Amino acid sequence: MQSRLSPWFLVLTAITIVGGVLTVPGTADLASNDHSFLLSAGLLLLVVGGWMMSLCLHEFAHAYVALRGGDFEVRDKGYLTLDITKYADLGLSLVLPVFFLLLGGIALPGGAVWINHGRIRSRAMRSLVSLAGPAINLVLGILLLLVAGAIEMPLGLTAGLSTLAFFQLLAFVLNILPVPGLDGWGAIEPYVAPRGINTQVRNWAPLLFFVLLFAYPPLLGALSSGAAWIYDLFGGQPRLFAQGYNEMRFWEWARW
Repeated sequence: MQSRLSPWFLVLTAITIVGGVLTVPGTADLASNDHSFLLSAGLLLLVVGGWMMSLCLHEFAHAYVALRGGDFEVRDKGYLTLDITKYADLGLSLVLPVFFLLLGGIALPGGAVWINHGRIRSRAMRSLVSLAGPAINLVLGILLLLVAGAIEMPLGLTAGLSTLAFFQLLAFVLNILPVPGLDGWGAIEPYVAPRGINTQVRNWAPLLFFVLLFAYPPLLGALSSGAAWIYDLFGGQPRLFAQGYNEMRFWEWARW
């Protein structure tokens, strides 16, 4: 039985905190529209570290609801430990999502937990298992915006939290789409396709969808608009996201 908190999650927490601390000295530069490598380093650690933490929480939520629904195997698989190595393949589940997050601004789903749906007691509970992950992204995005708006803090840190919040909301919007292999499909699958669909379709459909996102920018724009609507609804400032995201991408402004 594996249910202890993973040291890896504590490492990710420490990285995120260090990133937040490093954003503070660069606040003056951000306020004057100057660039700062220290601020960029802080924003990178804060956003990427925070993103990986949210990946762990997203998959933990799937596993916890599955446990409540009857799949007790998730505990033995280590899914309740917040251990990122239990949820992810290093290349496909971590490197590529972070790469697309930084270069394309696309919050791809990263991890995966294998649920024994035959053990889940009802179709409604199977839907809840799928919805639990995106719900975590939505809640995290809202909480980050509320903290950034309610607590007075240095501009660099506010921009970092706002950037991370937007990516959480974009992840929510992406994940709830009814595309096979994504959580939105998992939520409706027990009702529209009770016998399931071909595994190859489930594996390839998300990849094809994300290729379409890059090939057809208006689609990504529509999804980003959906995330932006939630972002604005809870007090997010587009300027802060733009500042945070642009500053962390130091390779676009650095003069080597």
